[in-house]
Order: sequence, then C-alpha cells, then structure tokens
Amino acid sequence: MNQLLAYIDGWRRHDIPAVLATLTDDCVVIESYGPVYRGKESVEKWMHAWFGAGGSVDGWEVTAESAAGESLVAEWHFECTWKGSPGAFDGSTVARLDDGRISYLREYATTAPLYDWTGTWRD
Repeated sequence: MNQLLAYIDGWRRHDIPAVLATLTDDCVVIESYGPVYRGKESVEKWMHAWFGAGGSVDGWEVTAESAAGESLVAEWHFECTWKGSPGAFDGSTVARLDDGRISYLREYATTAPLYDWTGTWRD
C-alpha cells in the first residue's frame, strides 16, 4: 500500500494518527472545497474539528491509482455525512512524496453528477 492509499484508508477508518503518519511535518494539503492546510498540526486540527462536528467518512472507494517516481494519483468515489446530511461525489487526488511521506496533496472533485452527453447539456 502506498502512502496515498494509506492516507485514504486512515480517513476511511477515522484514524487520525494513521493519516498523520503518512504526512511530512511541513506538508501542504489542499481540500477540494478550497481550504489549504499547511503542516501536519493543521491537518490534525482539521480532522479533529471535522470529526468533532459530526463528520463521517461513510465510504471512500479508490477506482484507479498510479505511481510514477515520487508522484501518486488516485481516482475515487467518496461518501460522507456532514451536519446530518449524506453526500457523495467523485474526485481525484494528486500527491507528491518527500523522503517517503506525503509533502503535497491536492484533491479535485466533480461539482455535479456525471452523465453521458447526448447532444444537449443538462441545466
């Protein structure tokens, strides 16, 4: 299991120490919604705040993954509960390693459900 998959697995299990073990002390993590977390301490505060507010990772299925040198990528389907409401979306993560740990991680997510285009766009 590479560090990106271990990071995802830690979130899936709500295991903060497991997630932190994948990161460098000075990491930069950019969430798909825009927040930037600079440093392992910032990620730890985020995770405690998110889980403490009732956030729950209900599923995080990696559908494709690849590694090239110090770069890791994964595509995934994410399911969670936030403030009592379930949600789900597809996305991808790009990560870079430094000395075997994640130093940079950025998530990209879809903003709408995917559909096959048939000549017209959905509103």
